[in-house]
Amino acid sequence: MKSNFKNIINSDIPVLVDFFANWCGPCKMLIPILAEVKKELGGTIKIIKVDVDKNESLAAQFQVRAVPTLLLFKKGKKVWRQSGVLQKAD
Repeated sequence: MKSNFKNIINSDIPVLVDFFANWCGPCKMLIPILAEVKKELGGTIKIIKVDVDKNESLAAQFQVRAVPTLLLFKKGKKVWRQSGVLQKAD
């Protein structure tokens, strides 16, 4: 996943990464919100999910200590980070 992850975030379009866990209640609340964001923004953004339990080294690399944590990448560079549930407008 790690080498594939680098290829994904180096995309020409922004990539929103959702670090989540299956056992996390707030993570489940974020699913429909991210679906709405994707529907509204379409092909202008990629949204990917990374399970922190299955990708511990990737979560550690980005210092993800709480889930959900969202990171936004533009051409491989992290430009925004937020932990917790956000509303679509945020």
